[in-house]
Amino acid sequence: MMLSLIVIGVLLASLIVWIVCRQHSLKVRAHLMQEAIRNRDFTFRLPTDGLLPGERAMQQTLNQLGEVIRQQVNQNEVESWERLTRVLTHEVMNGTAPITSISQSMLHRDDVKGSPLEPGIQAIFDTSRHLSDFVANYRKISTLEKPILEDVSFHPVLDEVCKTYPELTWEINIPTDLIVRADVGMLRQVLMNLAKNAVEAEAKKIVIEQIEELTDSRDLTLYIGNDGLPIPAENRQSLFVPFFTTKRNGSGIGLSLSRRMMIQQGGILDLAEKSIGGCRVGFIFTINKRVIPEKRSTTFLL
Repeated sequence: MMLSLIVIGVLLASLIVWIVCRQHSLKVRAHLMQEAIRNRDFTFRLPTDGLLPGERAMQQTLNQLGEVIRQQVNQNEVESWERLTRVLTHEVMNGTAPITSISQSMLHRDDVKGSPLEPGIQAIFDTSRHLSDFVANYRKISTLEKPILEDVSFHPVLDEVCKTYPELTWEINIPTDLIVRADVGMLRQVLMNLAKNAVEAEAKKIVIEQIEELTDSRDLTLYIGNDGLPIPAENRQSLFVPFFTTKRNGSGIGLSLSRRMMIQQGGILDLAEKSIGGCRVGFIFTINKRVIPEKRSTTFLL
């Protein structure tokens, strides 16, 4: 009898210890996710291994919720810029069109050619033309066509980009048979923009890694980084703002346009918080996949 009581006591004590440890683990998970949300890091994904069925289902839902929140935040940001774009396009075009027309007419007048007035009128004409080009860039953002989504083999599209930028060394570590749900033209343009930015940042190589996914995820998440000049901390928050650029001849629409293309395809383009493979700048590239590859990843250099 005494032995039975001792066994029961040990089992009860073990159960209590297990419950306490379990509750502490869940509290830690809740704290980590709370801190991630507070810091606007919606990329959080906590593992589901070792959880009870109910806990696993809850964690999977929270992981998916992070992706939904991140996509919604990006979508709201893009829509806000679109509304501002439409207003500015209208106002700027109304203001520059008559200036350009009048100054161009005056430059053809005989009493202006060769006179002291010509340089000033020429400056007015050049400035108005520059503003017109600026408006044209606005329209590129506000008039994107609706994407045509289809099953696209990822590697052939990536190969085209690699061939377009042979001056870069491409370190690619992703499955060779990835199939994504995307607009092939938009997908190609986004990859081109990322490669172009890398070249302009004096990069010598681009690294593409597949980020470990949740088993129930329908998304393909890649890290696309380069070893170019790092982005100053004060510029990181403005990186996807339309027309924000630190380059002398940059238009500032490449990344903002790329993000909008990704959102229209149901994907995400974000700046990565951590670097991989010796990169100084990295992006998180997420898009819906249709076929989960069974082959192991292969690494090759181009």
